Amino acid sequence: MKQLAIIGTILALLVGGWILMRDPAPTPVTVEPQTAAQAEPVAAVVEPEVAADEVQPQMVEESAAAEEEVDVSDKPIMLAQADTGAASTDWQYVDGKHFTRLVPTQPTIGGADKIEVAEIFWYGCAHCFDFEPYINGWAKKLPANVRFVRIPAMWNALVKLHGQLYFTEEVLVKNGKIADPEGFRTAVFLEYHRRGNRLASVDAIQAVFERFGVNDEDFKTSWGSFEVAQKMRVAEDLARRWNVASVPAVVVNGKYLTGAGEAGSYPKLLDVIDELIVRETVR
Repeated sequence: MKQLAIIGTILALLVGGWILMRDPAPTPVTVEPQTAAQAEPVAAVVEPEVAADEVQPQMVEESAAAEEEVDVSDKPIMLAQADTGAASTDWQYVDGKHFTRLVPTQPTIGGADKIEVAEIFWYGCAHCFDFEPYINGWAKKLPANVRFVRIPAMWNALVKLHGQLYFTEEVLVKNGKIADPEGFRTAVFLEYHRRGNRLASVDAIQAVFERFGVNDEDFKTSWGSFEVAQKMRVAEDLARRWNVASVPAVVVNGKYLTGAGEAGSYPKLLDVIDELIVRETVR
């Protein structure tokens, strides 16, 4: 029995060796772990097509923008020019000395189609009487773009009464009832300054009109008319706006206030007026 056990063992060893020689041990396989990309396939992302009119503008900083070459060789160079206007002219008369600039610009009697020169006067003013022949001669040579008007002062009751006298005269001249307006104004000045008639009543004023052929009805109709009353209101408003403190005074286009005191003499006052007209013409 013992011998049989030994023989069985030897046979088992021989059979095992023979099997190993026929089927060698397999080579181990190394399995690499899958990456995320391999483990989970990524679905393709398809961006929706954007219509041309739905494209949003992009903000591009100046430093990131590509510089474009601009060919300007065939384009004229335009230089910026300041609107110097009247400031480029060497004017003879000075604001604050020969005239005062009204700020803001004030209204005028007429429209903006012409440059308006307005004389503010009073029949009882001796200087206005002296200035009368100067301004009359100047007014006869007005440029086509200039309009001359007279506006009576409105300081107190007597001055306003004389203002009503002037506007009544103006209406009657317009209606053809007074043929010689310059002669009429001279007569009123003479009545006050030579004859001592202060024209302090309506009756005294009417007597002057009668000497120039104005009858009672025409005088009273014009004297108490709405037209004269309206002219009085406008004159009072402008006197306040222009701040006229003495006469004769001249306002050019609602913008410049001057007078003989500022200019130095009546001839120089006319020169100042002419220069102010030029300023308004070239501006």
